[in-house]
Amino acid sequence: MAKYYASSNAGLSHTHLANREAFFRHKIVPKQLVDTNNRSMRTTIFGHEISAPIGIAPIGINKIYHPQGELPVAKVAGELGLPYCLSTAGSFPIEDVAASNDSGREATKQSTDSQAEKIPPGPRFFQLYMPHDDELTISLLTRAHKSGFTACILTTDTWQLGWRHDDVATSNYAFYRGIGADLGLSDPVFQKRLRERGIDPKKQPEEAGALWIDNVWHGRAWSWEKAVWARQKWQEISGGKPFLIKGIQRVEDAEKAADLGFEGIVVSNHAGRQVDGAIASLDALENIAKKVGNRGNFVITFDSGIRGAADVVKALALGAQFVFIGRLWIWGLSIMGEAGVRHVLKGLLGDLDILMNCAGLTSIEAIDRDLLESLPKAYGLIAEKSKL
Repeated sequence: MAKYYASSNAGLSHTHLANREAFFRHKIVPKQLVDTNNRSMRTTIFGHEISAPIGIAPIGINKIYHPQGELPVAKVAGELGLPYCLSTAGSFPIEDVAASNDSGREATKQSTDSQAEKIPPGPRFFQLYMPHDDELTISLLTRAHKSGFTACILTTDTWQLGWRHDDVATSNYAFYRGIGADLGLSDPVFQKRLRERGIDPKKQPEEAGALWIDNVWHGRAWSWEKAVWARQKWQEISGGKPFLIKGIQRVEDAEKAADLGFEGIVVSNHAGRQVDGAIASLDALENIAKKVGNRGNFVITFDSGIRGAADVVKALALGAQFVFIGRLWIWGLSIMGEAGVRHVLKGLLGDLDILMNCAGLTSIEAIDRDLLESLPKAYGLIAEKSKL
């Protein structure tokens, strides 16, 4: 079931395939005779130094991949100085995931490895699927802030789950089986809602899960006004910490987010899992960066389709300041738990370091549009459905 859920895409997978094809049309043109002996992958985001411009995307219900769910992922991210983002659909409470992330950071501090001592703590993101219950939204944001999350990301493309054939064919909806409702089940406001309806989550996990789904993936689209409200609440609670919009694909939406004062966006099509036949996220990034890439402190981040260091570099060259990765570490978690996540992430960092050395890049700031030679946009679909 975990394999089906992680690899399922909306409709005929055309958006997922387009995400991968978009990377193929951009080619890195390496620079030669550049002194890269003192190169660095480090950069900053929202004032936090990070080991590399790579973060853990907010993937939900990690417990279907491994019994420890989000905990080992958060821990390894802390160890490596990479930003971690917790999904509202997480399968462990906010507080537990934050503690695991802290334990990874603490392990680095205690390490005798001289390199480990230099690893920065980085930011911690909370991804919000906004409930239609405002009191519950405020409770989730409050818990996230108290647990040390330093930025909030509002996902706007998933008020309703996309039509994913694999999930439908296998009846693969873990939420109805009590998995992925953990942020709700551990929340005082949601617990009150359960009591009001006479639902005992221990005896009636399906009913409790259904109520959580009705609150979070309720199929009721929000407006920009509601997004502004959520940002205001987060900033009141957190003392003004950043608030981003995730799911942006259109230039005018990116411009509106900047105009309304949001601190940044995640250019994303949910890895092709929501709207079939949509624009590739990388193509959307290129369009958006041309228009809002110079808007002061407005931060453009990216996800959907990254599979290796070359993809990271291409996204940065096209205007992203930071990228999120998801499916890569999911496979590591599924196969080897904490060790698998560590193996995948350290491998990706090694891949990026070597690519920078071979391509003549001394720093992340050295990656710009001139690094790429690009073919015209074309959507000639790959014949086979990719499982990556």
